[in-house]
Amino acid sequence: MVKYTKDDIVARAKELAQMIAETEEVAFFKSAEAQIHDNEKVSATITNIKGLQKQAVNLQHFGKKEALKKTEDKIESLQNELDEIPVVQEFKQSQIEVNELLQIVASVISNTVTDEIITSTGGDLLSGETGAKVNKSSCSHH
Repeated sequence: MVKYTKDDIVARAKELAQMIAETEEVAFFKSAEAQIHDNEKVSATITNIKGLQKQAVNLQHFGKKEALKKTEDKIESLQNELDEIPVVQEFKQSQIEVNELLQIVASVISNTVTDEIITSTGGDLLSGETGAKVNKSSCSHH
């Protein structure tokens, strides 16, 4: 009955990962990431944000509420500036697309395994109950 081991599955998962790494979505992600690294305005803004975040941690530590609020507002304003830069928008969009692809793969695997278990135990796909559950529940009513 047992056809595959965990190692077989992991090997296949690696093949699948390699395929995903060679998709349009991932190519777009890599290109957007490279453009972000090469963009001086983006780099400068990120460096600025990081500096202000360190400052905010210190201000919080010393309980300087007003200065902290001003620093947090500056950070937020820089974050918004960053989000307006087209290359950043492209990068964020590409992140979303790669994540969606990974979620689709995970969901297809999960649903297919579940359906396989239900049908192989003589269960009902519509109710989502395995045969084992159906058989047990008929004799476990108290």
